[in-house]
Amino acid sequence: MRVTPEPAAGTTIERMFAPATATPGSATTGSIVLGVDPGLTRCGYAALTVGAGRERLGAFGVLTTPRTDDVARRLACLHADFMALLDDVRPDVVAVERIFMQHNTATAIAVAQASGVVLALAAARGCDVATYTPSQVKSSLTGWGAADKAQMQRMVQMRFSLPHLPEPADAADAVAIALCHVAVAPLTTRVRDAQAPR
Repeated sequence: MRVTPEPAAGTTIERMFAPATATPGSATTGSIVLGVDPGLTRCGYAALTVGAGRERLGAFGVLTTPRTDDVARRLACLHADFMALLDDVRPDVVAVERIFMQHNTATAIAVAQASGVVLALAAARGCDVATYTPSQVKSSLTGWGAADKAQMQRMVQMRFSLPHLPEPADAADAVAIALCHVAVAPLTTRVRDAQAPR
């Protein structure tokens, strides 16, 4: 089930348009980047349109699955909802937070399963796919790789001049992941081009 926050006064929440062609792994002007904070209970998402020198925040929210269902049904629900999201947003790039080791093994497994669904569907749809560690995402947005969720929410709020903190936190994390890609992709592209055989 998709849960998209109701826009507060002054908040720009808009439908995405058909994307322009993007260079693989890049965030070119006119392209759409879909940030994803994977999870089985709550999977955060946020769509950014990359403009000339700025990004426009589009739809953001969370995809949820019923805790009472078994894992197979929950993954099927996430599969269907994420496919519908791809249809709506039509991103050029899907940026996903990379799995990291957690003390809670059950949570780590659930996140890994949800991430697998997202990565596979994005690749099957023909999107460029990029993954970033939590510390990369935090550093790119706050300059500190150990920032907490509240700090991330405040930075997203400031970046887009939102009147309120973006909720839920999973959606704010997805915005940060998309912003991380926009910041990192140009350097990644330059490094790849420099290393290419001449």
